[in-house]
Amino acid sequence: MCQFSFFFIGSAQLILIGTSVIEKSGCNETVVLPCHVTNLRQKNENAMFVIWKKEGDTIFSYRGGNKKYNVDNSFSSAKFLHPENLTDGDASLVLSSKQAVVGNYSCEVTESNREGELRMELRNGSGSWFLLVERAVIVSLVILLVILCAAQLTFIGLKYEIESQRKVCIIVALVIFAVVAAVGAALFIQDGYTVQNQAGLGLMVIPAVILVPLQYVMFGIVFDSQLQATLALIGLKLLGFIIAVVGFALCVPACPPLHGSVLIAGIAIMAIASLLSLAYVFIMGSRMKDHPRPGKAVEEPLNELQSYVMRI
Repeated sequence: MCQFSFFFIGSAQLILIGTSVIEKSGCNETVVLPCHVTNLRQKNENAMFVIWKKEGDTIFSYRGGNKKYNVDNSFSSAKFLHPENLTDGDASLVLSSKQAVVGNYSCEVTESNREGELRMELRNGSGSWFLLVERAVIVSLVILLVILCAAQLTFIGLKYEIESQRKVCIIVALVIFAVVAAVGAALFIQDGYTVQNQAGLGLMVIPAVILVPLQYVMFGIVFDSQLQATLALIGLKLLGFIIAVVGFALCVPACPPLHGSVLIAGIAIMAIASLLSLAYVFIMGSRMKDHPRPGKAVEEPLNELQSYVMRI
């Protein structure tokens, strides 16, 4: 909670109000250090002198008499929040989030022979782009996608013969997605709202489109023709990807993300589709131990009839 601080000693002093503790979060592009004077008399900029200090060192000053600013190079982004309201007592300072280093700051305002000082502490808050739980869920779902796809490929590879070229292509595609997603997770899991976080989330979501054609190829290995069930599962995975991309597009410009649930729902739908696909392949594969693959039931009698005709 922010607490109001007051500094007042006698009628000759200026009364400055603001907050004693300020927290900045990863979503902040700028940080505002509030400082308001409540008892200005002259309200004349020429009679005013404002100094902002950090740990006792001057980082920003303004002398109204000659309209001169002095800004420390380490705080080059420092400026009045509302310079036009200075004569109304608003001496609040705004800094870029990168230059707003945590520590103790002070605001000193002088009007002719009257002066006042306000001190405050800037702290790092707990805010980030996504909550820690949300980040953990997103990364876990992406990992689950890779595991389910690899499990399905392993089962198919053990049960069915796969052309070496096709097998290599599937494995390479899955490995590429896994590596890219791992890099994305490493960037995304970090605190803050930066380009790195955004790029990391994009590396986990956008390349997931490769899982849709991979699912089609793996179904094609098991079944000679795509059945309604397989097409429905592929469609479900594609739908999940589209929802995830929409969620990603909505989350990127917002901090905190207002539509993070859309992104999570999309990835979750893809994971559910992968789980159902694995179960379907496993069940159908088990049933086909003593039965030909769909399509083979028609092909094998035709082949036998053709051989019989050739012998005649």
